[in-house]
Amino acid sequence: MRPAPGARVRRVVVVVPSLFTLANLFFGIWSMVLAWQGQFYRASWFIVIAGVLDMLDGVMARVSRTGTRFGAELDSLVDVVSFGVAPAMLTYLWFFSNQGQYAWVFGYAFTVCVALRLARYNVRSTEEHKATFSGLPSPAAGMTLATYYPFTRTSFYQSELAGLPWSQIMVFLTIALSLAMVSNIRYARLPRIGFRTWRGLLGWGVHLTILGFGIWQRDIFFFPLGITYLTYGLARAAVEGFLERGEDGVQAEVKPAVVLHDIDAAGRVRRREPGAKDG
Repeated sequence: MRPAPGARVRRVVVVVPSLFTLANLFFGIWSMVLAWQGQFYRASWFIVIAGVLDMLDGVMARVSRTGTRFGAELDSLVDVVSFGVAPAMLTYLWFFSNQGQYAWVFGYAFTVCVALRLARYNVRSTEEHKATFSGLPSPAAGMTLATYYPFTRTSFYQSELAGLPWSQIMVFLTIALSLAMVSNIRYARLPRIGFRTWRGLLGWGVHLTILGFGIWQRDIFFFPLGITYLTYGLARAAVEGFLERGEDGVQAEVKPAVVLHDIDAAGRVRRREPGAKDG
């Protein structure tokens, strides 16, 4: 018996998100090939294109309601390549290869943290808060690391920032991105696109703003955006930790005192202060 037309359409719809995921992998691999050939500028933007495709496969899965466990596992495996291996290889070939014999370890550590971040996300995906990520998302970390090279080609960098100690800054940045991914720091998600609620309209505004600046001033826009997102999470965690510590101190101050009582030989109850020794 031939399958019903509706079943064939359903099967095609289920495959569509995975096609975006495989396209993500295609650009991640292509980025590594270009980096090996010394074409660092194109390699950087191919990682950004992989990030856009990673976002689109999630959107397609939600819109078509065809998210599957297979799709989630495939997406994580692809993300390790596109946002772990590819940015690490790009950064090593054009930057860390000149920083010493063992500087490749930073790229290895970054890739390990991407893999750990994605494995933890798969295990805890049902527990993730809808409005936040637990830890810096790996696409954000990978694109931040990758877009540093285009940022160095801008006139602003050449005139204002080129004199900074970037050898130390890049080491610190790579470590910070790696640790942020495996931390429990909460990072806000981009609002989802829609027309029926103000949050959906806000999502349209945020996405269109990023798209507009990304097309208009992409070289000078994406790297500072990634640094801002990283810093936002760290600052938020610091403020929340400070406030929680203050609340704990207040609760300790207002904790009611414990009142103890003794019964004397005559059967009368008398109050005993805390800490007083038994007579």
